[in-house]
Amino acid sequence: MPETRRLYYEDVYLLEFDAEVVAQTEHEGLPAVMLDRTAFYPESGGQPWDRGTLGGVEVVKVLDLDGTILHVLKSEIAGGAVHGRVDRPTRFDHMQQHTGQHVLSQAFYEMLKGETLSFHLGPDVSTLEIGLRAISDGEWDRIEDRANAIVWEDREVKTYFIPEEKIGEVPLRRPPKKQGLLRVVEVDGFDYSACGGTHCRRTGEIGMIKLTGIEKLRGNLRFEFRCGGRALRDYRGKDRTVRKLAGAFSCSDGDVAAQVEKLAADNKAMKKRARRLEERLAAFEAGEVIRAASGPVITGVLEDKTPDEARFLALNIIKSGEFAVVYGVRGESQGHLIAARSDSLPVDLRKLVPAVGAVVPCKGGGGPSLVELVMPEKARLQEAVETAVGWLRTNEEKLKT
Repeated sequence: MPETRRLYYEDVYLLEFDAEVVAQTEHEGLPAVMLDRTAFYPESGGQPWDRGTLGGVEVVKVLDLDGTILHVLKSEIAGGAVHGRVDRPTRFDHMQQHTGQHVLSQAFYEMLKGETLSFHLGPDVSTLEIGLRAISDGEWDRIEDRANAIVWEDREVKTYFIPEEKIGEVPLRRPPKKQGLLRVVEVDGFDYSACGGTHCRRTGEIGMIKLTGIEKLRGNLRFEFRCGGRALRDYRGKDRTVRKLAGAFSCSDGDVAAQVEKLAADNKAMKKRARRLEERLAAFEAGEVIRAASGPVITGVLEDKTPDEARFLALNIIKSGEFAVVYGVRGESQGHLIAARSDSLPVDLRKLVPAVGAVVPCKGGGGPSLVELVMPEKARLQEAVETAVGWLRTNEEKLKT
């Protein structure tokens, strides 16, 4: 099969074209066609395929099969002449992100000697894996400043082919991965890369380059970034969030961070105070429960407590005497069972788990003196509690020792 003529190499802004269907086939159960020429960019080099239509039918995927481009369609089209239409917003978005990546990669290399190890152009955010161990806030800012300076200088972006024997004459940022005729994308006087993707003609079309995230990966750093329209949408969303928070705090945008930090500190202090009050309340309640107890086994379904509160109450009870406690708590969607016993009682509560599980489906576990079970059928919580109490009754002699 002859190679497909790639119209996007001749004019990256060409969005409509006419072609001839040279072969019809299938790909993963969907109809697919090969054309003599196409403006559709195939998935390659970390860049997704173009969207659009052929003969009015949606193109769902575009693949490069050793030089022949395969267009996977939502439904079949007739052979012969066909009119293609590439989706402009998707094409231009990919051009902005990919050209921005070239500029950003060179900025990392120029400023920090950070080599680009991988690139992925995602539907909302793109990523760059850079060979760096760490980066400071100041270095982060300088990378962004350098990259955006290149954007605002509106430098020309040139694309051209060079034969393999002349590769050494071009200062490529990375050695090429393929041999033979090489396509070079040059950001005028700044970056030289071997690349087959779609790019803007001038850096000004990128609009803006913004790093928006970072994580460690395989000993390197992976950066999230957004260019052009994506950077605008990201800023717009964050700006709305900040303005909403500023309104809630009755402060200026610049004071939001300080207000959030104060709120977090106040919340932490309040939780500590609430914890102390819960401890005092649990100790008081434990005393009331113990005074009303008629034996070593204390049980019930607590309708007004959370699992954490029930556990805390049980622990306070077993610290105050020789008791075994079984409490049930109804959560929003499932039932909880807490069983605890005093350290002086020689009963291994881990054996209670399969005994309850044989009657009421549940999962959980714990140690010899405390187990917790969760059951999806919270309507059977009372049955689970009674089963646990019954198991304890069979060990009542141990409880009395």
